[in-house]
Amino acid sequence: MNTTTRALAASVFATALLLTGCATATEPQQAEVQPSASTSSPSPSPSPSPSHSRSATDFNQDDVMFAMNMVAHHQQAIEMSDMLLAKSDVDERVAALAERIRTAQQPEIEEMTAMLEGWGIELSDDASGSHHDVGGGDGGMMSEDDMAALEAESGPEASSLFLEQMIVHHEGAVEMAEAEIDSGIDSDALALAERITSDQASEIAEMQALLDEL
Repeated sequence: MNTTTRALAASVFATALLLTGCATATEPQQAEVQPSASTSSPSPSPSPSPSHSRSATDFNQDDVMFAMNMVAHHQQAIEMSDMLLAKSDVDERVAALAERIRTAQQPEIEEMTAMLEGWGIELSDDASGSHHDVGGGDGGMMSEDDMAALEAESGPEASSLFLEQMIVHHEGAVEMAEAEIDSGIDSDALALAERITSDQASEIAEMQALLDEL
């Protein structure tokens, strides 16, 4: 795992601890509106905030944890794909899959980063630290030894190992997305979780079939 990915994961963990300590509830509270004693026409309601500027009632801690953890998760998937694509002797079908994963997940990282910024949370990529467990488990994340093994392999062995590792990685992402669907409230985060569940479940089936053919 490169320094940037390890640093991002450490920052995610630190921010997650802060949120856990500070959050008072996971469900939004609707303020009670007292009726006006005046008989005059009510004043116009203020214009809604832009979609990128979210209030505390638009999201909960589960939405934040999902976005934070999935950013780190996606970043490692891209790193794994880059490793494979840097090799010249891997199976063409596996290389094409790695390219698709890289192409699909980078925009999702940007989407989740924008969500977090809209919630007033900014991920730092310059913190130092080691790999942490994502979402209370490993989330399918590869260890440093796993990443070193992928880096060292070549040819058919690299193709097979990439598929084996990415299947586990995708299974972790699906579990994280399903947890968000169960507990999150932000509409954009929920829509992304649904998409991740569908897309990565399909890719798991594709990778299992490819693994059987290699």
